[in-house]
Amino acid sequence: MPTDTQSRVAVARIQEMLEQAFEGGAWHGPALMELVQDIHVDHAAAKPIAHAHSIWEIALHVAAWQEAVLKRLNGEAVDLIGDQDWPPVNDNSERAWEETLQSLKNGHKKLLQKTLTLTDADLPNKVPGRDHTVYYTLHGLIQHNLYHAGQIAILKKSER
Repeated sequence: MPTDTQSRVAVARIQEMLEQAFEGGAWHGPALMELVQDIHVDHAAAKPIAHAHSIWEIALHVAAWQEAVLKRLNGEAVDLIGDQDWPPVNDNSERAWEETLQSLKNGHKKLLQKTLTLTDADLPNKVPGRDHTVYYTLHGLIQHNLYHAGQIAILKKSER
């Protein structure tokens, strides 16, 4: 845990942006969880746009990248390929959809807990296996979440 003498101004701002992009409160509109929380399992699995991922596939992909970023922040070199990057939906049950949503929430919570251990001095450090800094990686995850939230927002309109 950082001491009182270690600066956390930039880290605190990153934490705020992670929260806004994932949970809500951003000026741009609904965050990822705001978009998926009321989606019915059938709509989550639907593919209304040819050659596009379903809401469920996008949610699994976001969860996979939350875990990958967490591993990178914890010192592990991680690359996601194939089904690791875009995990398939193997069970179309309501229980499986709820598990996917819980996985998103758990991954987000773990990332926020990890950021509590960071100081601003940690942000320029490289993550293992990449030429990216901690700062770049965390901002990249925020951008990734927002990009996919936008896709979900469009797919969600298809249920109307």
